[in-house]
Amino acid sequence: MLVEEHEVFGAIGEDGFTRLIAAFYRQIPGDNILGPMYQGRDMAAAEKRLRDFLIYRFGGPQNYIEERGHPRLRVRHVPFVIDQAARDRWMTLMKKAFEEAKLPDAPAEVLAMFLDSTATAMINRLS
Repeated sequence: MLVEEHEVFGAIGEDGFTRLIAAFYRQIPGDNILGPMYQGRDMAAAEKRLRDFLIYRFGGPQNYIEERGHPRLRVRHVPFVIDQAARDRWMTLMKKAFEEAKLPDAPAEVLAMFLDSTATAMINRLS
């Protein structure tokens, strides 16, 4: 069964997004590429921002927009050196998070496709 982007929240709910993003962020501190990017940063706040953004983006409550305004993803990621290696590691950790979160296939596929293309769009440095 196909799921439209705006139906993903209805299919997995806040709990699905919470499981996915928590599983992702648990991997960050020990990662040799992404861990240093988060050094000295509030991991709980970063986790909340990504979770709220995805919930908003996929048909859930608009908390992200109400708190932070337009996503401006490229602008918000300029301070971070995101090269192909960082993008690929981000996706590797996210794929592991998908395995752990055990989301239904149809909404997981829609989310994964979005995250894959968005991760590529965040590249801001040549390797």
